[in-house]
This record gives sequence, structure tokens and C-alpha cells, in this order.
Amino acid sequence: MLPIDPTKKRLTRITCAQHIAPFLRQEVEALGFEIQDEDSVGVHVGASLIDCMPLNLRLRTGQHVLWLLKRFRCPSPDALYTHVASFQWEHLIPNDSYVSVISNVDNPKITNSLYATRVVKDAIVDKISKQTGARPDSGPDRSQVVISVYWKGERAWVYLNTSGELLGDRGYRKIPHIAPMRETLAAAVLMASGYDGTTPLVNPMCGSGTIAIEAALMATGRAPALLRSNFGLLHTMLDVDEAWRTARREAGKLGRPRELGPVPPIVASDHDPSAIDAARRNARVAGVEHLIEFVECDFADTPMPLGADGRPGHVILNPEYGERMGEVEELTGTYERIGDYFKQRCAGWTGHVFTGSRELAGKIGLRASRRIPFMNAQIECRLLRFEMWEGKETKRPRDEATE
Repeated sequence: MLPIDPTKKRLTRITCAQHIAPFLRQEVEALGFEIQDEDSVGVHVGASLIDCMPLNLRLRTGQHVLWLLKRFRCPSPDALYTHVASFQWEHLIPNDSYVSVISNVDNPKITNSLYATRVVKDAIVDKISKQTGARPDSGPDRSQVVISVYWKGERAWVYLNTSGELLGDRGYRKIPHIAPMRETLAAAVLMASGYDGTTPLVNPMCGSGTIAIEAALMATGRAPALLRSNFGLLHTMLDVDEAWRTARREAGKLGRPRELGPVPPIVASDHDPSAIDAARRNARVAGVEHLIEFVECDFADTPMPLGADGRPGHVILNPEYGERMGEVEELTGTYERIGDYFKQRCAGWTGHVFTGSRELAGKIGLRASRRIPFMNAQIECRLLRFEMWEGKETKRPRDEATE
């Protein structure tokens, strides 16, 4: 029997950004997994290493899929070293490869997680060197074997990071343009908006096109990670090559159910020609350029095509909000125009604005029916939802817009 059995179900942690766990849970459950636990930045399931393959390929909102190798009581750095060194790393990590360690520490005795990282790294390479006579290189590069460690209080968990690099690095965004939204965040925003690929999507201020591209991937049922060829689990010594080929073949067969008909219109617009060029090129790499209408125009002039059944859909804007690209006072007029755009052009549609500025959100002049929290890097943001009912007055006093 293999010292490490890739078919054995182990506690598996799937991580995500703050506030995205509810959407990640939906995805994981849709793939047939039972959630054992959930916190603000991830969920736990029981999964084999083979099970981790479709999770890596198909999840849109997850960051890493972590397969538990060892958990233990850990009162000190010495205990951390001893327990980690007792694992059979020589059967998992080639001695001529490269290993990276990521540590997350909540322990009063440790003030710097880099110290825990070094202890774990030393324990791993020392064990491999002792057993094989050679040791792998190590460092911050996450392109090969990645080990993730959680040390909380007097308990520690050591995982094989089966993803390696972030799952949000899909591989299609070759031209990121200015302050692009992460792919996993864009997917979560689409899920939060209620977009499911059955109605049109209009994305003014599209930037590098991430929201529109993720929408096209969702609408077609495409597995988001098929463009990637590098995952952490593929650099181990475990015999998983055939299982991985099978997982990729199965993911490649996914598609839009025939009964849904053609993909409804997806429109991405921006006044900046370089943004439209970047978005179009990124969509081409992702294989969805033919599904998106790219328009160079002011956001208020964006085409609003209805679906084949005459139904409107969702409008999602991700305007600047004064944190990185412009000052708040300079953007006031833009947000006021967004409110006018919703009232004048979007009757019957559901409008959404993703912003990190409560002050600017108030300038829209409409009452949001929902305010869904997200984090964009270190910036606390909200996805504001506006129901633009046809034939009804939607304007509210500006000072009540987002209380």
C-alpha cells in the first residue's frame, strides 16, 4: 500500500476571499460534496486527492484546494518541527524539485508567520535529505509543490496545496489594464447579482473584461481552469497522472444545456480604446470573444439588447471609487450619471454597482434593495442592487440612498 493513498478521503479545506464563502459553498454543494464546516474564508469537505481534481478545475470562486496530510497538537515551534519531520515527505516530494510553504499562524508565542514557514520548510527538506541523501530547493515561488500550514492555538494542520498558484489565475488575462478585478471576485459578484446565463448581461466600464468573460464562461458551462496546465498536485510523486487526464476530459465535456438555447447577449463597453482592446484580447484567449459584444463608448450609451424572449437582464458596473485611481470629489459626477443612466436606460433591468466608497454610492440617488459585502484586495466594498421597475418611480432622496 502506498504510504500516501490518493484515493483516501481526508479533510479538505477550500479557501476563498473574505465574504465569498456563501457562494463557494453553493458551488461545492453543486458538485456533490457535503459541507462539513464553513468559516469566513473557506469551507471543509471530505475528499480524496482524486476528488480535488474536479474542484480545482471547476470552481469559480475558490482560491486553493488543500488536502490534509497531518494534524496534531502543537504547543511550540519544536513540536511543529518534530511533527512535520515525522511525515513521509520522501514519498510525496521529489528530492530534485522545489517546495514552497505558506503559513497562517494564530499563536501568542509566534509574532511572525515567516518563522513558522521556516520551521516547516526545514523539517520537510531535512527529512527528505535524511531519507534520500538530497534535498529539494525551497522558496516563495508557488509553481511546484506547495504545502500550506495552519497553526491556531495549540493545534496545527498541514495540507498539500493541490492548486499551487491561486485558482483565480485562470490564464486568460494576458493584458490586465488598470486595477483589474480578480477572476474569483468577478465570478462571486455575478453569482451575487443573480446572473445565471439565462438573461442578458451588460457590463459598462468593463476595463480588462473580467466580469464579461466570467459571465461568458458561466453561461457556457465551461470549467474555468481548463486553460491552466500547472497545478500543485501534479508536481508530487503520487501516481495521479491518469486520474488527472480523466478529470480534465470530464471537465472539457461540460457545456451549456441544450434546452437553454443560445447564450443571451453579453455586452462589454468602455470609453477607453485600450481597455476594449485588452478586454477583447483576453476574451479571445479565454475562447469566448464570439459571445461578447465589445463597444467603445461612454457608459451611458452602452447598447441594451434584450434576450431572445424579450426579457431584460442584469447591468453591472465597477466604477472607480477614489481609493486607487481617482479622488472622491472627481468621481461625484460619474456616480450621479450612473443613477441617471439606470433611470433613463435601464427600466425593467436589474442594476448593480460594485464600489468601495459609501460616500460615492450615495451620489447614485437611488435606494439599493440589497448591499452585499465583498473585499477587493484590502478595500471593503459593496455590491449595490437596484430594482429598476418599468413604469415606477425609482428615485429617492440622495441622502437616503445607501444608509
